[in-house]
Amino acid sequence: MNPHPGAARGTQVDPVTLQVMTNAIYSVADEVVAALVRTSYSTNIKDRRDCSGAVFTVGGEVVAQGEVGTPLHLGVMGPAVQTALAAIPAESLEPDDDIIMNTPYPAGSGHLNDVAAVAPVFYDGRLVAFVANMAHHVDMGGFAPGSMPFGVWEHYQEGLQIPPVKVVKRGRLDEELVRLISSNLRTPIEFRGDLAAQIAANNVGEKRLQALMAKYGRDEVLFYMTELMNYSERRIRAAIQKLPQGSFSFEDYLEGDGIVRDRIAIRVRVTVQGSEIVADFSESDPQVLGPLNCRPPSVEACVYYVVKALLDPGLPPNVGAFRPVKVVTRPGTLLEVQHPGAVCNANIITTQRIVDVLLGALLEVVPERASAACSGTMNLLNIGGQDPRTGRLFNYIETYGGGQGALIDRDGTSAVQCHMTNTRNAPVEVIESAYPLRIHGYGLVPDSAGPGKFRGGYGMMREFEILADRVTVTLSSDRFETAPWGVFGGCNARPGSCTVVRPDGSEEQLPSKVTCTVQGGARLSSVTPGGGGWGDPFERDPERVRQDV
Repeated sequence: MNPHPGAARGTQVDPVTLQVMTNAIYSVADEVVAALVRTSYSTNIKDRRDCSGAVFTVGGEVVAQGEVGTPLHLGVMGPAVQTALAAIPAESLEPDDDIIMNTPYPAGSGHLNDVAAVAPVFYDGRLVAFVANMAHHVDMGGFAPGSMPFGVWEHYQEGLQIPPVKVVKRGRLDEELVRLISSNLRTPIEFRGDLAAQIAANNVGEKRLQALMAKYGRDEVLFYMTELMNYSERRIRAAIQKLPQGSFSFEDYLEGDGIVRDRIAIRVRVTVQGSEIVADFSESDPQVLGPLNCRPPSVEACVYYVVKALLDPGLPPNVGAFRPVKVVTRPGTLLEVQHPGAVCNANIITTQRIVDVLLGALLEVVPERASAACSGTMNLLNIGGQDPRTGRLFNYIETYGGGQGALIDRDGTSAVQCHMTNTRNAPVEVIESAYPLRIHGYGLVPDSAGPGKFRGGYGMMREFEILADRVTVTLSSDRFETAPWGVFGGCNARPGSCTVVRPDGSEEQLPSKVTCTVQGGARLSSVTPGGGGWGDPFERDPERVRQDV
């Protein structure tokens, strides 16, 4: 029996085998994520699932990303693998190695919390692929708990930078390196536990890919990995060719950067030409002092997400699907920040607004798929301090869902993470058992959705009581002053807010971007924006109106 039937078969693609291989390769990526979630330590990964896993070619191209994961990682993980290979050449890699990294410069992560773990896959002594995962660690040191503070203006203030480095060499963990890293973090136990889960997840992916090659043959699997990417490219090109040709522009704004309150413009011109799309952001505003600046891979991830979501939602996500898509940014602008500009909150806010402007530009091109504006922010709340129950430092981090924008034929979903994140909420029981916090309220916000023939989704509210003596709070949000917009006659949604109620009853409205100290006994009430409406509200079905009220 030929152990590598692909070599004997030649280059003809069998559609049935392609489908079998597609499912098998994607199942490898899914198992990487499943292993990471099931073995992780922190609430942020095991409950909220702020992580992703994928399979890559030896050149660092994404072949398959797991179904559970964040769209933002799709554009970032490929450059992470390529950056790792530039620093640690493939010929120096050995079986059972693992590389970690987290620095956005030159590429490899959207912010320092997203640590990538990259593992080579060998078969019959030959490097045949990579598996990798990315996970958001709850603290990476720096200025404030959670490592995503406002009030910083350069990357060095945000936290500990990890360039590509081998953390596992031939199966042996580099304990000195792990000790060096964890000694700079506020939550070293969580870091160690989640890092071990990332390494274990890559081990699972490596074994599954090797088993696949043992079953079908190495060359057969590699051949169909290439064909899978080519298949995705053909499908997306066919979808692009059906679009109206021309250029379409849109702009929207962020509400300051946490240092300067001036509005920050994000502008895009989308050009459809033949079977290709160009998204040009070069006229966006210059990079800012505060930590809202993006590196190009994060921008590319947003464009890839929108193209896939609007044109072919069922398309297998891989690099082939994005070969016809070109993203243009200009050095020194908000979307191509130059070192050492601060970036830590771009994932939370800026990427969401990038999606908004893309949807706005394409609204009349594909109105049957595009939506009104969603809540426009991942709405992150980070609370860190000392747990009086244990004496240990703790760090609670969560992003709160808001309203989805309405679509041409349906209401927006309520209290959901939209667009570039795909995370879950942490259950109340988990929060109260793991952190010195008590939840006093949790629910939808009445009348927060944008009215329309189809209304947007409702925002949500969570109210916390601080049980520690004193905590540092970071709020990373937007759409407090500007509302998520409606379309085709639909109305805007209600903006968000965050209120601190002190033990003496006095209240303070926090700005959308702030890092501050809050005393024990105070309550925080976080309200997220709703989603914009679609169409004239007076055309809404009366029965739907009755249900709304």
